[in-house]
Amino acid sequence: MNDDKLARFANEKYINLKTYRKSGTPVDTPVWFAREGGTLYVYSRADAGKVKRVRNNPNVRIAPCDVRGSLKGDWVDAKARMVDGAEAARGQELLTKKYGWLKRFGDFFSRLRKTKQAVIAIQPV
Repeated sequence: MNDDKLARFANEKYINLKTYRKSGTPVDTPVWFAREGGTLYVYSRADAGKVKRVRNNPNVRIAPCDVRGSLKGDWVDAKARMVDGAEAARGQELLTKKYGWLKRFGDFFSRLRKTKQAVIAIQPV
């Protein structure tokens, strides 16, 4: 079932990740993603708003979009969770494979600034 819901993301570069503030107000954010099986992986700064919102509320929505967040398809309800260890490393590996030098370039500057990264796993419901 998850594979059917994720099929629409097969050739996309960005997804719009809708997270929710404690007040219930939605926040849409276009992000890079990589897929493995029925899971999408996203990375971000560990102190980013979307990371805080996922920690407070795992209910999210995702939709294919362009770099500016303009939707290219319908929303899919999903659950998000923070991952670490081997799963986070695998998510980073998949993202690097998909986005190549752009991801490595961003990672380089994250290391220079000593910025911690977080990985979010997203699964349709």
